[in-house]
Amino acid sequence: MSWIVSLLGSLPIRMNAGWYALADKAPWTPPGWFFGSVWLVLYAALAVAAWLVWRQRRRHRRAAFTVYGVLLLLNLVWPLMFFGLYPAMGAAALWLALLVIGAHAVVATLTVLSFGPISRTAGVLMLPYVSWLVFSASLNLYAAVNN
Repeated sequence: MSWIVSLLGSLPIRMNAGWYALADKAPWTPPGWFFGSVWLVLYAALAVAAWLVWRQRRRHRRAAFTVYGVLLLLNLVWPLMFFGLYPAMGAAALWLALLVIGAHAVVATLTVLSFGPISRTAGVLMLPYVSWLVFSASLNLYAAVNN
């Protein structure tokens, strides 16, 4: 499932990223190739974490997957806001994207907390994802303020 979200989420990036090439970016923004590499590793970790939770027969598994589903939905919505809506809405889209990525980071943390008791390894595998979202939120904030 995380791979499908990855594919769908990349569409607005590939279709509308022209404006981003010219945008004022944070000085700590990594090179473009780095994003694809990081997301590849993060999506693999998400998939393994979900599999580790799925194979357990614990009673809180359904609730954990509900949180995980919201996480995947927010993962899909953010690039639509940030990349897809910017050409039509300008900076307002970047501020909306910042709200989405903030919610995304909160839900990712809740996913860690719901996966962890079911599978400690799954919870730990989610931690780099939370860290990347916080870092990405800093890039989003800079873009919203400066574009």
